[in-house]
Amino acid sequence: MERQTSWVTSRFREIGKEVWCGESLWGGEAFSDIHGCGQNDDSLVSLDFLLPDELLERILACLPIASIFRAGSVCKRWNQIINSDRFLWHFSNILPQKPWYFMFISTDDPTGFAYDPILKKWYNIDLPCIGAPNWFIASSCGLVCFMDNNSRNRLYVCNPVTKVHKQIQVPPDLKLADYSAISMSVDHKSNCYTIAVAKSKQVPDDFLRWNLSIQVYDSQLKCWVTSLKDVLTGWRGGDESMICNGIFYCLIYSTGVMGNSESRHGLIMYDLVRRSPHVSLMQSLIAVPCSLTCGRLMNLKDKLVMVGGIGKQDRPDIIKGIGIWVLNKTEWQEVARMPHKFFQGFGEFDDVFCSSGTDDLIYIQSYGAPALLAFDISQKQWKWAQKCPVKFEVCRWMVLLSMQMENARGAAPSNESETIQNFENG
Repeated sequence: MERQTSWVTSRFREIGKEVWCGESLWGGEAFSDIHGCGQNDDSLVSLDFLLPDELLERILACLPIASIFRAGSVCKRWNQIINSDRFLWHFSNILPQKPWYFMFISTDDPTGFAYDPILKKWYNIDLPCIGAPNWFIASSCGLVCFMDNNSRNRLYVCNPVTKVHKQIQVPPDLKLADYSAISMSVDHKSNCYTIAVAKSKQVPDDFLRWNLSIQVYDSQLKCWVTSLKDVLTGWRGGDESMICNGIFYCLIYSTGVMGNSESRHGLIMYDLVRRSPHVSLMQSLIAVPCSLTCGRLMNLKDKLVMVGGIGKQDRPDIIKGIGIWVLNKTEWQEVARMPHKFFQGFGEFDDVFCSSGTDDLIYIQSYGAPALLAFDISQKQWKWAQKCPVKFEVCRWMVLLSMQMENARGAAPSNESETIQNFENG
């Protein structure tokens, strides 16, 4: 693991300077002019004064997102540039930033910490809208969707950086569920987003049959457009789902006798483009590649990826390792297995763990352990992240979120329209 813990509060140290950025990284108060930017001494000329705004925009857009917020506190000119629409366009077209990893550390306080893999630092972030750490969370391209876990009558879409948010009216029948799963997807062409919610409720006095419904919200139409209902026999829904290439995927769990360990988990899918209200979800059932203790779904560059705990042959509920698979049509292809030295590095690994990812990066963390492991799927490289400097109060209630930060600075749910802001039009 990394030897040194990196910890960032509201005070950032630059080379030979110190810049005060307000109360937090994301919600800093007024910027301050510092010596060297705007001084009256004619004998000293700042290099950035010699650069036109357009060239300076391109230079600043190459910085990691955390450094961009710090740069906005250097002087008035830099602050105006970073908050301009043209800069947002440049920023969205530069090399993409790596996804950040967010986690809660308490069952009561919705605040948490996000890890920047580029600067290898943790940041304290207050998420807007969310009332408790156990809320359902989904994210896509810098936007985050929250739904409360108790009544399920509150659903928000927000930008965690700018904290612009909007509440979405929840349909009445969505509130009644034993299990719920939520996913979100942003369409880069139309700049609109889709939210899919799967809810599962047991048929009264029947332990094998479960009602499962899928409801879809379209931001372009500003309404819930689909309500699919089906009955599963021997299976129930859970809290794990993902949208990938217009397909909604959901992990389901066996409710029958544990005679066959291979059938503890399954994957069903629903076409969000056709949105047919009359389909049998079990006809789309895809078997998992092996006996799993748990599974985590994620969208990596329009490929459905699953990170799963591999169960022992004689004890399928006991984890012996972790595998990563990518879905090719209806077949799972193994990408990698966690090397034993990394598996041992977590200490006592629970059979149910946390994992989230986007682009080429996958994060894995064990409940109850501060260690965070990252896997670059393009380079097939495993690497420990910096340990979070905060002691966990209740680790089992950590909720994980991978935020794709390259678009987070400019994306926002509009107050007047549900459409995501276009970078070119601001």
